[in-house]
Amino acid sequence: MKYVVTGSAGLIGNQLVSDLEQSGQTVYSCYNKHKPLHGIPTKLDLLNLKEISNVLRKLQPDVIIHLAALTDVEKCESEPNLAYLINTKATEHIVKETNQIGCFLTYLSTDYVFDGKKGLYYEDDFPNPLNQYGKTKLEGEKAVEHCISHWSIIRTSTPFGNHLIKQTFPLWIIENIKKNNMLNLIEDQFTTPTYVPNLTKMIIDVTTNNLVGYFHLSGSTRISRYSFAKMIADKLNLDKSFLKPVKMDMMQWKAKRPSDSSLNVSKANSILTQKPLPIEQSLDEYLSQFTDSLYL
Repeated sequence: MKYVVTGSAGLIGNQLVSDLEQSGQTVYSCYNKHKPLHGIPTKLDLLNLKEISNVLRKLQPDVIIHLAALTDVEKCESEPNLAYLINTKATEHIVKETNQIGCFLTYLSTDYVFDGKKGLYYEDDFPNPLNQYGKTKLEGEKAVEHCISHWSIIRTSTPFGNHLIKQTFPLWIIENIKKNNMLNLIEDQFTTPTYVPNLTKMIIDVTTNNLVGYFHLSGSTRISRYSFAKMIADKLNLDKSFLKPVKMDMMQWKAKRPSDSSLNVSKANSILTQKPLPIEQSLDEYLSQFTDSLYL
């Protein structure tokens, strides 16, 4: 099959394209600034609607997996028009081209479409985003729902893994403790952290089986950043005294955050071959790839 993956140089895209290639798929890796390591590099600027049309019409893919987005929550809040153009307008245009091609479209969304008042959200729970990031991603979801081809919308939460450019949470914790840096970590905000290699396998499960609808694909453990950091420190025998619990209302954020945007993954558990992993297993798999010297 022929895949087009947007955002292929990012944390999730890099792993996804690698997994697809290993399974024998032809993958066009769309990027804007950073050339991807895997797949067939394909330049694509989401702010250029004509370029989106030209690329997709030329490639005629069987599957489009649209990962690319402006995910910086604070930047989305300070530059709402840019967030709209990338997260909503570009998605609407991709849907338009998907309708012309007749291929399968998978759209990656976020737990931030919810307001955090409930937690452990099901796929059919009512979205009510608190910030521009969540609002523009929700509008992207609505656009995908109007796709006349088969489509899937995947919401995930707090992804972590390996990336050459982007440092994710576990490594940030490890490196700062090693440097004896005090870290303020929120204890009253809850998500379901997601190990990227687990996420990409679940995404492939959805796309290869043409599963239609909404899917919550995240880790299966509801946890705060502070508790997650303590778990990391415990596993590596690092000094937890550098981890300081703080409340959300102490943070000087421009954008509001949901206090509990954790996702319920029972649907994924019931229908996917690849199951959402609990945080302990995800963290063990993540840490196992490093040599002991990293932590000395």
